[in-house]
Amino acid sequence: MNRRVTRLGGLLAAYQRRDPAARSKLEIFLLYPGVHAILWHRLAHWLYRHDLRFLARCVSQWSRFWTGIEIHPGAVIGHRLVIDHGMGVVIGETTEIGDDCLLYQGVTLGGTGKDKGKRHPTLGDNVLVGCGAKILGPFRVGDNARIAGGAVVLREVPPNCTAVGVPAQIVRRAGEPVFYADDVDHTSVQNPTLERIAALAARVADLEKKLDMHTAPMHTVDEYDDYVI
Repeated sequence: MNRRVTRLGGLLAAYQRRDPAARSKLEIFLLYPGVHAILWHRLAHWLYRHDLRFLARCVSQWSRFWTGIEIHPGAVIGHRLVIDHGMGVVIGETTEIGDDCLLYQGVTLGGTGKDKGKRHPTLGDNVLVGCGAKILGPFRVGDNARIAGGAVVLREVPPNCTAVGVPAQIVRRAGEPVFYADDVDHTSVQNPTLERIAALAARVADLEKKLDMHTAPMHTVDEYDDYVI
C-alpha cells in the first residue's frame, strides 16, 4: 500500500513539474484526466494479466468515456507517465512505455496491419511525443527521444534524437543526452526536408546569377527602331 501511495505521489509530482498550469497535487488528482486514465489503466491491466479480459475491456472503455483517452488494457506503462490534456490519445494493446514519458493530446501509439503478436511501438525512458504525432509499428523509440508535433513515425528512432515530418525523418543529436520530456519542448525543432529545399533553392539562385553574368544581353526590337528607314 505504501508503495502504491509513493507511486501516486511521484505521478502527481511529475504533472506538477511539467505543467505550469498545475497549482497543487490535489487539483491534479481530482481534475486531470491523464491521471484518471492511468489509475483506471492500472486496474484494467491487472484484470487483463489475470485473464479477466472482458472486465478489463469494460474498465478501459469506462475510462475512455470519462477521459477521452483510450488505453488498451494490455499496454505496459511505466512510472510517472504524463498525458497532458489527453483528448484523443490512443495507446494500443502491445505498446510498451518506459518511465518519465510525456504524451500530448491526439497522440496515437498504433499498429500496422492485422499481424498478431507485437505490433505496436515501444517507447524508452524520458520520451516526449508532441500533439497529434503518430507512431505506427513494432519498433523502438529510444531513451530521451523527441517526436515533434504532427510527425508520423514509421521506423525506429535512436536515443537522444528528434523525429520530424511526414513521414518522420531523424535529426541526430550525438554526443550529449537531451532530456526533452523535462524541457517540455516539442516545437523548437528543425525540419530536414525544408532545410534541403532551402539549400537547393539557394543553389539554383546562385547558378542563375552566374549564368546571367556570363550571358551577353539580348537586343530587343525597340533598340533597332532608330535605324529603320
